Amino acid sequence: MIPTREEAWTLLREYNQSQALLRHGLAVEGVMRHFARLLGEEDREELWGAVGLLHDLDYEQYPQEHCAKTREILEERDVDPAFIRAIVSHGYGLCTDVEPLTPMEKTLYTIDELTGLVSAAALMRPSRSVMDLELGSVKKKYKDKRFAAGVNRGVIEDGCRRLGLDLDEDITQTILGMRECADAIGLGLAQ
Repeated sequence: MIPTREEAWTLLREYNQSQALLRHGLAVEGVMRHFARLLGEEDREELWGAVGLLHDLDYEQYPQEHCAKTREILEERDVDPAFIRAIVSHGYGLCTDVEPLTPMEKTLYTIDELTGLVSAAALMRPSRSVMDLELGSVKKKYKDKRFAAGVNRGVIEDGCRRLGLDLDEDITQTILGMRECADAIGLGLAQ
C-alpha cells in the first residue's frame, strides 16, 4: 500500500504535534514534488511528495529510534517496502545504514537538511519569506558554520554528489520548491 497525500498527512499529524515538525514535513513534501518534476518523475510526484511528508514521522515521539520506528509504524500499516526504504534512507550515515540509491531516495537525503537551512535563512530576512530569498543569501549563510549549526552540511554535499548536482543548483531548486508551498510552511509574503 502507498499512502495517499491525505492519509500521509493524517498519519504525520497522529505522531507529531509540533508545528515546526509539521511545517518541515510540508516543506520537504513541496521540494520533493518539485524535484520529481525536475527529474522527469512527474507521474510519481504524489509518491515523492508522500515520502517527503512522512520522512520524519517518528522524530517527535521517538528521536532516539529515528527511522527505525518509522519502519515499524509503516510496516504495521502494510505500506509498500520501497516507500519505507526511501524514507529510511534519508538517515544514511546518521541513524541507518540504508544507502540512498534511487533518484527519489537521493533527493530526500539531499534536501532534508537543506530545507532547514533555507527556512532559517528566510526567517532572517525582513520579509521572513522564501518568496524573495535568493541563492546568494543562502550561500552566505551556508558558509557560516555557526548559522543553523544543526544542519549537517556534509550530508547536503554528499547528496549533491549522489544526485550529480552542484550545490548552487541544489539550493536554487530547493528554494523554488519551497516557494511552491510557502504559505503552508509559514514562509509566504505577508499580505
